[in-house]
Amino acid sequence: MEGAKSGKGGRKGGERKKATTKSVKAGLQFPVGRITRFLKKGRYAQRVGSGAPVYLAAVLEYLAAEVLELAGNAARDNKKSRIIPRHVLLAVRNDQELGKLLAGVTIASGGVLPNINSVLLPKKSGLDKDSTPKSPAGKSPKKA
Repeated sequence: MEGAKSGKGGRKGGERKKATTKSVKAGLQFPVGRITRFLKKGRYAQRVGSGAPVYLAAVLEYLAAEVLELAGNAARDNKKSRIIPRHVLLAVRNDQELGKLLAGVTIASGGVLPNINSVLLPKKSGLDKDSTPKSPAGKSPKKA
């Protein structure tokens, strides 16, 4: 009778069900088991709860998906089918919340946001129909 039992103690030849990863159980793409290992190895705390790595994996997966979606949109705007570091930079810097999160981060080969100071732009052409004619009376008198 003991051999017929398929308990954990005396497992011999019974059918073993397929192992299910914690990531699959949580419905995530990011590796929950690996994050658990890193949290333990990193010695951030003496003990690591079972929910902490799942939560951290979910947050990291969300951030990665957000950055990838915005970078993909930037690549499409530039008529490219591949995401390059420039697209990641444009995505991050044009998004207010991601820009704040990654404010002190340098993205290699990313470049800078296109920006020209308004002082450096050329002046508007002489007389416009909308602008009011400037009279010398409107100006304050020059100080001697």
